[in-house]
Amino acid sequence: MNFLIITHVLHAKKKAEFFAYAPYVKEMNLWLKYVDNVTIVAPLLPNKEIRPIDIAYEHDQIDFRPIPAFNLLSIKSSLKTLLVLPIIFFRIIGAMRKANHIHLRCPGNIGLLGCVAQIFFPSKTKTAKYAGNWDPNSKQPLSYRLQKRILSTTFLTKNMSVLVYGNWKNQTKNIKSFFTATYRNTDKEAVSIRKFDGIVKFSFVGSLSKGKRPLLAVQTISELKKRTYNVRLDIYGDGAMRNELESYIEKNKLQEYITLHGNVVAESIKEVHKTAHFTILPSKSEGWPKVVAEAMFWGSLPIVTKISCIPYMLDEGNRGILIEPTVESAVAEIENVLQSEEKYQQKVESAIAWSRVYTLDTFEEELKSLL
Repeated sequence: MNFLIITHVLHAKKKAEFFAYAPYVKEMNLWLKYVDNVTIVAPLLPNKEIRPIDIAYEHDQIDFRPIPAFNLLSIKSSLKTLLVLPIIFFRIIGAMRKANHIHLRCPGNIGLLGCVAQIFFPSKTKTAKYAGNWDPNSKQPLSYRLQKRILSTTFLTKNMSVLVYGNWKNQTKNIKSFFTATYRNTDKEAVSIRKFDGIVKFSFVGSLSKGKRPLLAVQTISELKKRTYNVRLDIYGDGAMRNELESYIEKNKLQEYITLHGNVVAESIKEVHKTAHFTILPSKSEGWPKVVAEAMFWGSLPIVTKISCIPYMLDEGNRGILIEPTVESAVAEIENVLQSEEKYQQKVESAIAWSRVYTLDTFEEELKSLL
């Protein structure tokens, strides 16, 4: 089988290996265990630094077909996009013509082109992984709405399973509720019981971008500290807001209990989840946030905004804390749990039990049926 991947994920090459963002590649490596040949159509950046959060594909038959990355953020980039779009589109068409199975990664600019191109191949077996927010009522960019419309229109999109996060009403028959996973059944081990008799540890794991709202996490912990709670926050990740966060922490003298660690390897994050009482991720948008499921797996209770499928993941708050994106809401909901260690332990136990159903073993069985 020639398995084709169409994705916007940025790639790097080192010797004969191709690297990209680890959570995405780890998932794709599971698909690639069951195919003979792999074709990847994606941006390949020259001299791109391989970061600690990048890993390589595990397959010895990869045909990588690079395409330019593009965006519409300025007049100059929009003009450049008009020039490269036909090249990208026909490169995608050419790869689809030779593929046995077409796999689209959505949402994204490249994903949108893939959604249009796949219409011309109604008889080929196809899957699309929509890794964003599938909530029909959410406000999203036009390109995202177009992808959702094309994928869920069975007149245009034939012979395709569209994998989405969460259970949504009134969906077409090709829309399938799915999940993602990090750990195996063999990773299940006893979780240490965390009490509130010492420092209460919070973690933030994610990109330091406006979409993830790391400043809200900082301000929430700062307010809890003002209310005399013995708390600390460890922040893992990097991004455009790092300087702003560093300045805020320094200006408000928060260094004693808030620390920026930058990007670290996945194994280190696992150890963080094993000891933290809470993980906080007040995002503006998510698909299936793996960091939330990973934290639950190790007994770190998630504090998350009410978006996408997160209320489903947290059982409307029975296995986590759902907040509005304000300091007042976050502090009130967290205090409600901090004041009852019994309530905290009940939520943690429910979170562990639920998250340990969604393992890589279960994931592999599901994807084999799709191939």
